[in-house]
Amino acid sequence: MKTKGASAAPARLLAAVGLLLLLSACSRPTLMLHAGTGDSDGGRAEANRLTYWAELNSNAASIKPTFQEIPFFQEWQRRTGVDLTFLQPPANQANESMNVLLASGDLPDMMEFQWDTFPGGPDKAIADGYILRLNDVIDRYAPHLRNYLNEHPDIDKMVKTGSGNYYVFPFIRGDDRLLTFQGPIVRKDWLDELGLPIPETIDEWHTMLKAFKERKGVKAPLTFLGVPSPLFGLDGGAFTGAFGVRNGFYTDNGRVKFGPIEPGYKQFLALFREWYEEGLIDPNIATVDTETMDTNMLSGRSGATIWNAGAGIGTWQPFVQRKDPAARFAPAPYPVLNKGERPKFGQRSYPYGGSAGVAISAKSPNVEEAARMLDYGYSPEGHLLFNFGVEGKTYEMRNGYPTYTGLIMDNPDKLPPSQALAMYTRANYFGPFVQDVRYLEQYFVLPEQKDAVRIWSDTDAALHQLPPISMTEEENAELSAIMQNVDALVDEMSLKIIFGLEPLDSYDEYAAEIRSLGIDRAIRIQEEEMIRYDRR
Repeated sequence: MKTKGASAAPARLLAAVGLLLLLSACSRPTLMLHAGTGDSDGGRAEANRLTYWAELNSNAASIKPTFQEIPFFQEWQRRTGVDLTFLQPPANQANESMNVLLASGDLPDMMEFQWDTFPGGPDKAIADGYILRLNDVIDRYAPHLRNYLNEHPDIDKMVKTGSGNYYVFPFIRGDDRLLTFQGPIVRKDWLDELGLPIPETIDEWHTMLKAFKERKGVKAPLTFLGVPSPLFGLDGGAFTGAFGVRNGFYTDNGRVKFGPIEPGYKQFLALFREWYEEGLIDPNIATVDTETMDTNMLSGRSGATIWNAGAGIGTWQPFVQRKDPAARFAPAPYPVLNKGERPKFGQRSYPYGGSAGVAISAKSPNVEEAARMLDYGYSPEGHLLFNFGVEGKTYEMRNGYPTYTGLIMDNPDKLPPSQALAMYTRANYFGPFVQDVRYLEQYFVLPEQKDAVRIWSDTDAALHQLPPISMTEEENAELSAIMQNVDALVDEMSLKIIFGLEPLDSYDEYAAEIRSLGIDRAIRIQEEEMIRYDRR
């Protein structure tokens, strides 16, 4: 199922041939420490060796290639008295590697993955014996998470399936100011040099991209993520939103719609077909990953993209300014057709949107130990570790406010804050904890980053978001079966038309074929679950 924004990323189990799982074994001695793991007797916890599957965040991976080399993961193990052996998939191959792992039947104790993308949904993963139903586990062994969910019933509703099952230790955004973090980014210094304003309309974007190519010699003026699926970087509604649609499900006046079968999507394809022919779009849009996008923006191969205020502006600007102090990245509004219009769509998450929760394997013999370790992230002490690191090293308490030290904000190794944070905390990416807005208040040090949140939030995205609905196993299985074929066809249609391999008029035949695959039934399933979600 390919649900955008706050909903799930594409659920597609691809053929995995020749993929290797990198096993990073723990080499340090077993420790015997107890630090707030929730043991009722307050005693010291015997150290355990557990296995943990996860993809390493790109900011951290750019500095250290394995989990065991990352100071945060060393500290998490030290404090909980648990030794972890990590199973680490290759970068950008989490879905394929998970497919291999599940097929092997040899599952680790914990698996950090987007389980809402599992075909049939989390209930199906539970029923198939891959992951554990966590209701009793949380009640017995995770008092800190249990207390948080009791105190936040709206979030509690989000983290359960339609059948009422807990399935992961969730990543939760703890403040509304944390919900928007991504949008259009442009090279402001180039615009100033060319005498152009920050673009607001599609026509202004065209003028800018053309000037980048013709007057600056930029090879791929607009780049964006094409991994894990084509046009993935536009999932928040950039460019498609100017035509009143997005590439996925959304609500419009209380009804669920699927953008690729709406007339506006054909208009979007016509636009990108023209831009591609003019050489304004990265010719590699189907395969651009985060590393490629970083390279494009840092090298000047590209001058505009859709990415994050932290991992984008905050990471790129310090690097480019070392060579060119005048270089500057700036946020741009989500494009509209006419000046003064308010963008219909934009990136906006929910407090819990299914992102990278940690499930416990149904085959794990270490359920209690795994649950207590994961619960640590929701404890007062764990909350500080996950968001701010180690007191006296990465932060200091000043009048009750955890304030990052120079190790994070002015790193002696010249790491930007985004990479320093990823080394010593999990504040700027997913994990089993509640994200603290005080991290963001310090993380966004550049005025362009602060402007970005304000500009990118100025949309009607909240009016068109599907709630973070969790369907029954049967509904999810039916929807996944439909959307696996629909998503593949939408990707094929989009790329062939944009690349000029098929005429624009072929869109009508594709749209009819999408309908024949059952998209109307998929829409009805979403609408029925929306009604049930509102009644919970």
